[in-house]
Order: sequence, then C-alpha cells, then structure tokens
Amino acid sequence: MSSTHPPTLGVVLAGGLARRMGGGDKWRIQIGRFTILDRLLDRLRPQCDNIVFNSNADPPAVPHGLTVITDSVPGYPGPLAGILAGLDWAAHNAPAIGWLVSVPGDCPFLPRDLVARLHAARSESQAALACAESAGRRHPTVALWPIQLREELRRAITAEQMRAVHQWTARYPLAVAAWTDAPVDPFFNVNTPEDAAEAAALAARYPDA
Repeated sequence: MSSTHPPTLGVVLAGGLARRMGGGDKWRIQIGRFTILDRLLDRLRPQCDNIVFNSNADPPAVPHGLTVITDSVPGYPGPLAGILAGLDWAAHNAPAIGWLVSVPGDCPFLPRDLVARLHAARSESQAALACAESAGRRHPTVALWPIQLREELRRAITAEQMRAVHQWTARYPLAVAAWTDAPVDPFFNVNTPEDAAEAAALAARYPDA
C-alpha cells in the first residue's frame, strides 16, 4: 500500500443480479488466464489498507478469503447500498481508516494508480468526494468516499429512496480524476457475454493493460 495517500478501504461492488449476463457472478468470468476478480485484486490490493467484498448472493461466496458484506437495505437498491455497507464496515471495524474507494466487480483493467489519483484530485480541489473519468465519461461507482458521510447516505437511501449514485454525489463538491482510454479503457466493464469476449481479446493484445 502506498503511503502517499490517507488510509483507504476498498469495496468491490458485486451486489447486483447480473441480469444482462443471464445471472451468476460476473467476477468469476475468465479474462485470459485469470478471472475478473483476480485481475481487479491484483491492481487494487497494493493501493488499499484492506478490501471488502459487497455481495448479496445466497449462500454468500467468499472469494480469495475476502470479508463479505451484504446490503443493509433490502430489495437490491443498487450500488449506493453497497457503498453504505462498506462505510458501515469501516466505521465499526477499521476506525483508523477515514476513506473508502468503491469499484465495480466487473472491471478487469482497473488502473494501478486509482486510489492515489482520486485522493490527489480531491485534495487539490478541496472537494468532499472524487470519481473517475475516461474518454469524457464519468464513472460514479469508481469513487472516493469519506466514512463520515455514512449517516447522510443512509438517510438518502432509506428516507428519500435515493438510488442513483450521481444524484448523491451532486449534493457535494466533486473532484474528477481523468484517465485516457487508449489503448484500453481502464474502466471497461463486463456486462454481457460480448463484453467478456472483447475484454479477453483486449487482454491478449495488451497484456500490460
């Protein structure tokens, strides 16, 4: 873990139902010789003090010995619930950690400088939050969150029935860290079988991506 940024917990968001993949766990999909989760953890582990895995599978899968956390809000309300679960876990289990970085569990090309650059962007602009961008497109679930906002997020989800991440982040000063999408978009996500085939082809063509 880098010492150039504050202690940060990673949460892998895998709490959805993967309907476009026909169900199942997208993180298990093979991209070349490795699963998406293998590739993601290889990139994220050196950047974080700890990583937890948000899943609502029954029975829960425990990949790579990760701590699995489930949504505290019923009905699969979306990624905000997974982010809240991560914030709650950090508050109760790792009080020395003040920040959480969220990443979807279907991103096989996640950048190795993600956490440092999100922290730098947030610090430079004195923003409350930071999210990633590539090719002019923001990725609201690839973001940096302060643990101290967890009760405000809980109220938004439960009392206001908020579901969209961008609606939540719009309430706060938001910094953006931008990456190029060449030769591979680092936030390419696998939602369909066609995406999985494309990711495998990209990984073979660009083994360092």
